[in-house]
Amino acid sequence: MLIHPQFDPVAVNLGPLAVRWYGLMYLIGFAVAWLLGRWRATRPGSGWTGLEVDDLITYLVLGVVVGGRVGYMLFYDLPALIANPLSLFMVWQGGMSFHGGFVGVLAAVWLWGKKTGKGFWGVADFTAPLAPFGIFAGRIGNFINGELWGKATDLPWGVVFPDPRAGGIPRHPSQLYEAGLEGLALFVIVWLYSAKKHKAGAVSGVFSVCYGTFRFALEFVRLPDPQLGYLAFGWLTMGQLLSLPVIAFGLWLLLRPGPRAQAG
Repeated sequence: MLIHPQFDPVAVNLGPLAVRWYGLMYLIGFAVAWLLGRWRATRPGSGWTGLEVDDLITYLVLGVVVGGRVGYMLFYDLPALIANPLSLFMVWQGGMSFHGGFVGVLAAVWLWGKKTGKGFWGVADFTAPLAPFGIFAGRIGNFINGELWGKATDLPWGVVFPDPRAGGIPRHPSQLYEAGLEGLALFVIVWLYSAKKHKAGAVSGVFSVCYGTFRFALEFVRLPDPQLGYLAFGWLTMGQLLSLPVIAFGLWLLLRPGPRAQAG
């Protein structure tokens, strides 16, 4: 059994500004995505420039933040949004959804691809390998905050979280499981896959199938959001329900015929 370190949620105070660990993790995730994108742009035949990566990252940041917040309120806290529409802007209270961010990123990719003429799939396949580290950083932020814990466990790495709602019993550190699978493992898979030539959309397809599968599986040891609980069968969660179309989307991308694209 392990005891959660009870990190101070504020990483550093800059005068009246409190920089929280969760927000800092997002910044780190975006910074690593930018550096990886810059490196990919230097590869021979990439067809990308560093300035294009800079511009794209700006679009992606907006897609993640806006989509993630809107998605959370729509999928996980709709009654609160209806009761107080301004709660949509209360980001300091927490609440971001990967699936909402996923839709936001798709919208950002479409807009940027249309603006530059690079096309949706070319931009999407370039972006997919950049995303997993951001997911990793976000889940580390969840662990630092002591939130989104898992079910009770007697495994030796079970963690006792400080929040009274966690019951003071060892629980699966599901945030770390997600950081490992949805973050690090997904990064390795998609990065290596993207190093070779594939048909347009295939890299995005691998990302979608792997993320959706990892998330669906890990929801079995992660407790659902308390305001929702289980949706059906005593085990189906909103995270699993939203992961099904992500998996289906990825399978469609992998199975559909299409022209071969350049490795990027």
